[in-house]
Amino acid sequence: MPKFVFAYHGGKMPESPEEGAKVMAAWGAWFEELGDAVVDGGGPVGESRTVTAAGVSDGGGANPLSGYSVVNAENAEAAVAMAKGCPILDAGSVEVSEVLDM
Repeated sequence: MPKFVFAYHGGKMPESPEEGAKVMAAWGAWFEELGDAVVDGGGPVGESRTVTAAGVSDGGGANPLSGYSVVNAENAEAAVAMAKGCPILDAGSVEVSEVLDM
């Protein structure tokens, strides 16, 4: 079955322990809904640095990565349907990309 990377963009760190618990509960419920499709729940990422032949820049560009997950799905449409339930959509976006076999 094809694998898909969910690359999360946007969102913010919770401002209180209560907000953090609410956010974690939403993510937990979504992952539970996805069930066995979750290959790697991933997690948030720290500050990004972009490396090119011209050098290194801080900040990750115009839309830096804020986290990732990997799921199994029948096809891209099924993966997109899964992503539509992601809690980050309240304050960000999910980029869905198929992992290609080489």
